[in-house]
Amino acid sequence: MKLVKALLAKMPLPQAYAHCDVPCGIYDSKASQTSAATVKKMVEKMIALEKPESGDQMAMLNYKNTITRCILVKEEHARICKEELLILWTDFFKPEHLEKYPNLHDIFWKAAKLCSRNKQEVSIQAAESLVSAVDEIANMVHAIQENL
Repeated sequence: MKLVKALLAKMPLPQAYAHCDVPCGIYDSKASQTSAATVKKMVEKMIALEKPESGDQMAMLNYKNTITRCILVKEEHARICKEELLILWTDFFKPEHLEKYPNLHDIFWKAAKLCSRNKQEVSIQAAESLVSAVDEIANMVHAIQENL
């Protein structure tokens, strides 16, 4: 540790400034849109899946297996969607974007809450609301990127 401190004292590192964790400049809303669409598709599949008669053990196992897989995919994509939205919210958007989109924070907050709601329940209305919210954010991202 003393050696590192001594080296840093003799060769101080310059301070770096960046807008995100890795200043790559690559921001895309497609991942959040794909995840929101996947959440909606899983909800549709679960709603459409017919429960077999209780006497058919193999059919019931297959039903439970399919429902479980749909739930796992829905959960994972709701998580991915929220993560991608938070990256856009915290790294891509800047204070000057609030002038053009004064409700930006509210839109993101509601979209993140919709990700959680879609994990908590099976609701086509919640899934459609998530898709709409993510599409609204994607439109803002694209409008800003076109003006760069």
